[in-house]
Amino acid sequence: MTPALPDWYTRPHRPSAIRRTGPDGRAWRVTVIVPTRNEGENLRPVLEMAAPFADELLVVDGHSGDDTRQIAEEMGATVVLDNARGKGDAIRVGIEQARGDALVFIDADGSHDPRDIPALVQPIIDGHADHVSGSRMLGGSDELHATIQQFVRLFGSQIITLSVNYTQNVRLTDCQNGFRAIRRDVALALDLQEDITTIEQEMVIKSVRLGYRLAEVATHEYVRANGESNFRVLDVWPRYIRSWLYYLLLWRPSRAQVEISTQRRQEAETQRKEGFPPTRVESETISLSTSKRNG
Repeated sequence: MTPALPDWYTRPHRPSAIRRTGPDGRAWRVTVIVPTRNEGENLRPVLEMAAPFADELLVVDGHSGDDTRQIAEEMGATVVLDNARGKGDAIRVGIEQARGDALVFIDADGSHDPRDIPALVQPIIDGHADHVSGSRMLGGSDELHATIQQFVRLFGSQIITLSVNYTQNVRLTDCQNGFRAIRRDVALALDLQEDITTIEQEMVIKSVRLGYRLAEVATHEYVRANGESNFRVLDVWPRYIRSWLYYLLLWRPSRAQVEISTQRRQEAETQRKEGFPPTRVESETISLSTSKRNG
């Protein structure tokens, strides 16, 4: 009897570069968006490692009082200011200002490895996904297990993810990671509303409910290199609960949103029938999850 091999042995290596031409011959531009506020100590290595994968490097600054904007400009990034409402606002500003076809969101504190960007983007360019989330449950995290606050974060995240899975007939592992890639047209069609970090679960829930193809790739979450996070569970948990229940149970997509998502699904089905070749990282993503209903 031949012994089984561990998953990491048989899994293909992640791509170290992005193939920007899709199977249909379309050339894709990639914008890497970095929401930031007072992250001057952490920003430089993030931009340095992300730059090779970006046709456009866009830093959305939350009116920092340190040298964040100066460092971003020195690293060749385009810098725009958000409306000082929070991370969700910064993400919306980034979506509006970006010129790329595929958008990547990565945190400025060094908790995400920019070398995972090709694995997030390639399924989109290859026509296999509309939205790809980095999953800490698949890739591990250094920030979810050591303290009471981290335990509460993990417990709450899992409750929200399970509720999405069992109400929408999907199988996701992480609804709240900030490291993700998405088609710009899809991001615009979601009509995002949240002003704080709840925007991540809004993006996931709306994507699933509108029937977009959502994939996950294992990504690791690292401890920030410098400084302390301003995120406090006790400060935001009511907003997380309200956002979760509203978008999962009460929100209804507009007619325009349904029409756009239906057209996107039809395009995806046409691509599938034309037999687009699988991406190298497809075996690293869990099944491309789409809801069986539209809202």
